[in-house]
Amino acid sequence: MRTLSCSVLLLSLTLGACAKGSEDEASVARIVTGAKTALVAAQPFAETVEASAMVSGRADHMATLSAPSAARVTTVHAVVGQRVKAGDVLVELDQVAFRAAVNAADAALAAADKQLARTQRLADAGIAPRRDVETATAELAASRATAETAHRQADLSTIRSPIAGVVTQVSAVLGATVEPAQALVQVADGSVLDLVLNLPPSQVATLRAGARVAMLSEGKGAEGLGEASVTTVGGVVDSATRAVTVRAAVQRSTRPLQIGETIAVRIAVGTRTRALVVPVEALVPDGESFKVFIVDDAGMAHAQPVEIGGRSESVIEITKGLTAGQRIVTYGAYGMDDSVKVAPAGEPAKKQNAKPDTKPDTKPDTKSDTKPSAKPAADSK
Repeated sequence: MRTLSCSVLLLSLTLGACAKGSEDEASVARIVTGAKTALVAAQPFAETVEASAMVSGRADHMATLSAPSAARVTTVHAVVGQRVKAGDVLVELDQVAFRAAVNAADAALAAADKQLARTQRLADAGIAPRRDVETATAELAASRATAETAHRQADLSTIRSPIAGVVTQVSAVLGATVEPAQALVQVADGSVLDLVLNLPPSQVATLRAGARVAMLSEGKGAEGLGEASVTTVGGVVDSATRAVTVRAAVQRSTRPLQIGETIAVRIAVGTRTRALVVPVEALVPDGESFKVFIVDDAGMAHAQPVEIGGRSESVIEITKGLTAGQRIVTYGAYGMDDSVKVAPAGEPAKKQNAKPDTKPDTKPDTKSDTKPSAKPAADSK
């Protein structure tokens, strides 16, 4: 019977030790190590917007060329992307009609000049009235204007680039008949460029001319390509894209930009003197909203829903859910569970809710562990 009681007591002690070990293991499992925390503080905040922009020629540094009158295209020299100098021939039109118009205008001018001289002599002799002289003078002026127009159109029938730049558009087709209102070639000055981007109306509400634009290469590891400045902000929403067109003048670029190229931009749309901001890594997606983890005085992390405002490259503005002075988890927040203990980076993890040792110190043993050595035996004489 005594043996059975000892077995039951031993089994109970074993189960109790196992249960306590399980509780300690669960406690340690709820400690997050290596996380970083930061205090929420009000500070100046510059809100930025990231978007894609297309490099374009500036309106007053572009030339759109067309035919002076209806004619047939005989030669096309220009191709898209070709760099040209001022005066380079781009398109040639059929010269037959233009030369005929010049010859007819010159003949009419010569006849009008002779008619005026004859009428003047008759008027001086008193044979013709002075009114005929006035009429002949007007006809001569009209003939001279017609001749100048014919010569001008003949010159423009060989279409030349008026500026140095890059050919951005060619619609001329060999052998086709073109009209004066039809654009044949477009040339843009590649040294003066603009950025054209489309932004939602909510993002341009605080955007003003003169705002700084940082140009970046697209993709991972984006590099700085230079700076631009906002020149115009559209006042209407495009019915197709539901966006507002914004133009920015390129001020400095680290490499030549190509017209039609797409680059990434970051625009400073507004600045607030006191705003609650948190690092980007502190924000955790929670369905369609966001949350952060607040660390209390005991080191426990609790999920807190927040509402966000503007954002920059490294921080995000919090408009609701946090107050200045609260400590939040930054690095390590993503994937964290609610109500876990946070052991900041550099501190060893300790068991949570570990009970302190309440046993009094045992009295030291009054008996020495080592017995004094026996006196040597007296030498027997």
